[in-house]
Amino acid sequence: MDLSIASLVLSGIAVLIAVYALLRKPPQAIQPAGEKFDGTTLRLQAYERLVLLTERIALPNLISRLNQPGISAVEMKIILTENIKHEFEYNSTQQLYVSPVSWDSVRNLKEQNIMIIHQVSAALPADASATDLNKKILEVVMSQPQGALHEMVLQALNFEAKKLMK
Repeated sequence: MDLSIASLVLSGIAVLIAVYALLRKPPQAIQPAGEKFDGTTLRLQAYERLVLLTERIALPNLISRLNQPGISAVEMKIILTENIKHEFEYNSTQQLYVSPVSWDSVRNLKEQNIMIIHQVSAALPADASATDLNKKILEVVMSQPQGALHEMVLQALNFEAKKLMK
């Protein structure tokens, strides 16, 4: 379990660095070639979709939305990870309109959430229930010393979107 905690801490640090870089770096304007078009509306809509994605793949929200107490932890692990992957793939085109750092923050959140699910699941006994898995995942999320990762990503996305509105 020491290796899993170390990898969790390292990925948390990587996301913190990405969020810090996002807050320090001015947004890069995307202008379609050859057109006189203000892409601010598209960029704001992309940030809005990424905020929604971040909320939807936040582990507490996922567990609340997908909780099925009668199934096994293995089945719940599959449901949670597939839902995260599906949500992320559905919104993958938004990377065209946002800064690379913003996109990396969301991608890192997705990867970290999947990693947490797998690590917690691996630490449970084979006959564990979905309720056991969900409880342990929430304990891990709430015990993160720097705060919940999805909240940091949300702050960074909101900051970036507000810079566009000025």
